Amino acid sequence: MPAIVPALVVLGLFALGYRYYSSYLARRVYALDSAFVTPAHSRHDGVDFVPTNKHVLFGHHFTSVAGAAPIVGPAIAVFWGWGPALLWITLGTILAAGVHDMGSLVVSVRHRAQSIGVVARDVIGRRARTLFLLIIFFLLTLVNAVFAVVIANLFVANPAAVLPVLLQIPLAIGIGQYVYRTRSSAFLPSVVGVIVLYLTILLGTRLPITVEPLAEFLDVGQRTLWVVLLFAYTFVASRLPVWLLLQPRDYINSHQLFIGLGVILLGILVGFDRMAAPLVNDVPDSAPSWFPFLFVTIACGAVSGFHSLVCSGTSSKQLHRETDARYIGYLGALSEGTLAVAAVLAVTAGAVGSTAEWNELYASFAKASDGATQNFVEGVAGFANNLGLPVSIGVVFATIVVISFAATTMDTGVRLQRYVVQEIGEITRVSVLSRNMTVATSVAVAVPLAMALLPGGGEKGYTFGVLWQLFGTTNQLTAGLALAVVAVWVTKNGRNPLVVLFPLLFLLVMTTWALVLNLVDFLAQGQWVLAPLDTVIFLLAVWLIVEAAVALRRAARGRTQPGDTEPTTPRDPVS
Repeated sequence: MPAIVPALVVLGLFALGYRYYSSYLARRVYALDSAFVTPAHSRHDGVDFVPTNKHVLFGHHFTSVAGAAPIVGPAIAVFWGWGPALLWITLGTILAAGVHDMGSLVVSVRHRAQSIGVVARDVIGRRARTLFLLIIFFLLTLVNAVFAVVIANLFVANPAAVLPVLLQIPLAIGIGQYVYRTRSSAFLPSVVGVIVLYLTILLGTRLPITVEPLAEFLDVGQRTLWVVLLFAYTFVASRLPVWLLLQPRDYINSHQLFIGLGVILLGILVGFDRMAAPLVNDVPDSAPSWFPFLFVTIACGAVSGFHSLVCSGTSSKQLHRETDARYIGYLGALSEGTLAVAAVLAVTAGAVGSTAEWNELYASFAKASDGATQNFVEGVAGFANNLGLPVSIGVVFATIVVISFAATTMDTGVRLQRYVVQEIGEITRVSVLSRNMTVATSVAVAVPLAMALLPGGGEKGYTFGVLWQLFGTTNQLTAGLALAVVAVWVTKNGRNPLVVLFPLLFLLVMTTWALVLNLVDFLAQGQWVLAPLDTVIFLLAVWLIVEAAVALRRAARGRTQPGDTEPTTPRDPVS
């Protein structure tokens, strides 16, 4: 089948979902009010709370929620066939992710743009804050560990990409300095930055960088050495002011995101590549079943709890009109779903030319997991070649795109992990954690570093086969908590919560099912690090179910009308 066919079908369903389902949610479930005074106006400070044009805000929001996760998860999940992967991406995005992202944004806006954790405390109860904090700690630990391995694998496989990625750091710092000191727009400097970054690809192909000599001297593997170096870098980067490195890298990567997506979709259209993978794959008996593991392997790209942190962390503070939540939240979810679709097509059509080649790459779940990111890179290079770009250059281009997303996520993830560690220190009254930035950062780095370096193997694979599934379950728990908050809020305001409850229940069932199956495997294998971790996450899932049920029952018995700020006409947004 030509790859353009499933691409058009899914994108068409996304369009219908936005046209009709998001409209229903906006009118009947979330009751968006264009006259409601958003926190961007009522708390306007010119720094965090800034009314922003919805198109500008969409660019920030999409860049923040879309990273390497909607690439890695789908690139692994096609092991079960491209049919189940695309089905979950399509239904999950339209019926779960859109509901989750739009709801998280609206609830935060209606609670003075507070974070979803604080809103959970107000809507569900004080224990919900602790629950959310613990889930986020595990989520960030796992995602930082996995993304470090993603980058390390790509550095080892594609040494020509190392120099351009390294040069991006001083380039971003230079842009950050310029924008901060001149108080000018970052758009033009970031465009120039992208052009300079892509010009360095030619330099990278002539000067490939490898750590093999140093790794041999230290008697460690290249991947291990890169992982250690990456966490050493994030220890420093996470302590720098956000305007100096993190924000300018976001500026550059926002353009890369749209360029990469454009290359994939145009390459499919021009090359008319065919799907080499089977619709449903006949997997070995020893491999994990796609029920329930598909639904935790593809987390970002179908539904992601991490989005609730972005919606309630930054986007809610910049929303000009409440009705813009449909455009930012629901369309943002569809856009990440589009990236996940592109990832599926890259590894099933762009990376290989025949079914036999694909079967070799996806012979086992471990092989599929370990090679997923490189398969995506090769697929994008194939699509770029359809547009006239040499394959060797396309490989470096795709590698830079993936590493840039993953590195930005690691920078943000370690920074957020430090905040979580400090907040845990405040709750437990351990002052050395809450007040000492060096100690808190050390913990934020050491825990995922240890997780990334743990040995493993077997049929599932370790880093992606096991840790990625644990990341997916934790991410889905975060989504479950956010959906529970939204469901209680909707119920309290006298509206039907069923459209929120269905994805909430589905996520909880799949998450707990996967956790139980993993726990059985870990105990059988004597995995005495992963078994306790899985047990803790399982207990958090049970805790979430209990908290949500109690809060929903309480909300159903005492529905109230929302006591929101009196609506007035918002001021003009920042364009």
